[in-house]
Amino acid sequence: MMALTEVPRLLLLRCPPPFQPSGNPAPGRLALRSQTCSCHASATAAGAQTSTSKAQKMHLPRRTALMSMAAFLLVPALHSAPVSAADDVPPAKIDLSRAPNQRAYDASDPELRAAANALQKALNARTVEEEERLWTELINDYQDLKADWVPDIVGRALGNRGNSRTRQNKLEAALKDFNAAILLCPWAVDPVLNRGVVLEGMRRWEEAIADYQAVLAASPNDPSAWNNLGNPNAALGRWDVAEKCFGKAASLAPEFAFAAGNHALALFQLGKTDEAVRQMRSLLRRYPDFDDMRAALALALWEIGKLGDAETNWGRVDDVRYKDGKWLLNERHWPPRLLKDLEAFKGIRAV
Repeated sequence: MMALTEVPRLLLLRCPPPFQPSGNPAPGRLALRSQTCSCHASATAAGAQTSTSKAQKMHLPRRTALMSMAAFLLVPALHSAPVSAADDVPPAKIDLSRAPNQRAYDASDPELRAAANALQKALNARTVEEEERLWTELINDYQDLKADWVPDIVGRALGNRGNSRTRQNKLEAALKDFNAAILLCPWAVDPVLNRGVVLEGMRRWEEAIADYQAVLAASPNDPSAWNNLGNPNAALGRWDVAEKCFGKAASLAPEFAFAAGNHALALFQLGKTDEAVRQMRSLLRRYPDFDDMRAALALALWEIGKLGDAETNWGRVDDVRYKDGKWLLNERHWPPRLLKDLEAFKGIRAV
């Protein structure tokens, strides 16, 4: 028998720049999760008989810790694609009770061992292009095999290939992978969450909302899903709903700086200026190089007449994209009030 042990998931967060060792969280709106594999061989020879108590433990985890700031990987911003009505997006209904009994997998199965090694190899890929190729090889090699573990492993591979394609902005192909993963693994939360990210990239806001709500129906305390649910609601101008979603994510995971930052922006948009400024300052005390919050704080201070503090904070923003209103609108999706402040602030400084 084989025991498969799950570990927490790593967030792959939208928007560059690279994570800095100093603890600077780059702006991240969306949480994109990746399921990966770490296979640990036992001292038992391949094919040998093992008891349940001494079974080889093969880990098929979702990689390291959710809330570790140093563990975050940052991926390129998703460039919004036109809405495509041609893509079929079947409604997701996650049924956790259908999850396979991974302890029942046969540890002596050489195909399972080979599949786990292939998962590990894809995990260790040096480039996203190589990663996509390795996931494709795994899918092609095992998808037609008749074994109880095939839906589990091939479903993971499909979801991971969808992630790698998302990170390359291949949104149509990624959407197909997530659809296939959801069909193959109706118990899995991550493909549904990640499909929502792709649908956002395609500006299919209501469908993204439906996916995040499906995740929360199965896992009500998932901070990634709450954070992501705020994004399409904000895009649709539902800032009151977005504020509650971001706030829920931040309360569930206080170390989730990106959710707290999104919450501060929503508070500011809703006119809760003092609370928003306090939250921005609090985040900057922990992460002084958090450019997203530094730029937002500068503009908020400028609006309320604290011109000296505003100029000081603006001077500490290193990321030049925060001077680009189009980027902030189309890629970062800042709230309208801050965008208006930015244009006015730039106009005054240009005089």
